[in-house]
Amino acid sequence: MAPIYDYKALNPNGKAQKGIVESENQKTARAKLKKQGLMVTEITEKTSVRQQNSGSMTLFGSRVSAQEVSVMTRQLASLVKANIPLVECLSALVDQTENEKLKVILSQVRQDVNEGSSLAKATGQHSKVFDTIFVNMIEAGESSGTLSLVLIRLADLKEGQMRLRSKVIGGMTYPALMMIVSGSLMLGIFTFVIPKLMKIFDSMNKPIPKLTQYLMAISDSIVNWWFLWAGLIALSVWLFRRFINSESGRPKWDAFTLKIPIAGPLVRMVAVTRFSSTMATLLDSGVPILTSMNIAKNLVGNIPIANAIATARENITEGQSIADPLRRSGEFPPMMTHMISIGEKTGELPEMLKSIAETYEEQVNTKIDAMTSLLEPLMIVGMGISVGFIVLSVFMPLMEMMNINQH
Repeated sequence: MAPIYDYKALNPNGKAQKGIVESENQKTARAKLKKQGLMVTEITEKTSVRQQNSGSMTLFGSRVSAQEVSVMTRQLASLVKANIPLVECLSALVDQTENEKLKVILSQVRQDVNEGSSLAKATGQHSKVFDTIFVNMIEAGESSGTLSLVLIRLADLKEGQMRLRSKVIGGMTYPALMMIVSGSLMLGIFTFVIPKLMKIFDSMNKPIPKLTQYLMAISDSIVNWWFLWAGLIALSVWLFRRFINSESGRPKWDAFTLKIPIAGPLVRMVAVTRFSSTMATLLDSGVPILTSMNIAKNLVGNIPIANAIATARENITEGQSIADPLRRSGEFPPMMTHMISIGEKTGELPEMLKSIAETYEEQVNTKIDAMTSLLEPLMIVGMGISVGFIVLSVFMPLMEMMNINQH
């Protein structure tokens, strides 16, 4: 792999321009630019992206987002569909890509393709940007001669995944923000308000109700022992993250999330949507069913459901259908397994899986909207109850003492 160089130069009209060039060394890179009529003012070698993929270096700290890959894929599909040679398509993408890291990666992919490599093999060298789905679908498209169609389907799949992810994150953002705000308010009350009221109670030399004493004890522990609370919270978060990222803890946590009321069904729906949309796109693009299931298994994001898919995949190798082992696992909705069974019998499994994905994506959207609209009044009521409890516990006894003193 030849190095890639950043350059700044002056064109024949004297205008400054910059870009990247591939060459064996800096001297030949300068010669190549000179042939293009450019006078080089500065040239430096870029970090090898493949080194960065192996974890040894970071390329300018930049990253390539899923949206950038999706846009690039759709642009490549349009260029290939117009019967433009693949190397020229990649050159056009290099020129118009703004992300520096993606520009270098596309340059290396273009060079590999120009040297005779397939697009699938060239993109497979950059696994952190082009995932397994991308590489397998490109390989299937190249072998079947339908690369432009596969690229369009791949862009649709990426956009659908981003849409689903954005919907889930967007639905959880408001409740999380409300919890942070309400928690901060409660912390402020216990840290600043109640300590001042404690001084007033002490100055009155009157008996304090038990409930008020408990609140004051909590406030005192927060003010005087905040570092212990902070350490305890930090330790709890660290232990929790270590547990859910461990080989033994992750399956238990994923199984637990599926059983949580309200949230559990949503987690299952998201996993089903990912599985169905991925399988539909891969099968429709000509990827073998066993390879498709192996890829989809790694994208559902839930270990029990992934294990059910792995079991179904093993049974397929023994001549069984997909629907039966999925149904026996108990992890998939009956409607889904029934529709898969019909798709297998009619020979329209990709179309049926696409229909399942659309159905459950719509259900996910509806459920998130319902949860968000329900959580808002519930959190307001909860906040009101908390504040009301503090008022009754602290301010009411204070008012009674003041009334007694007036009499």
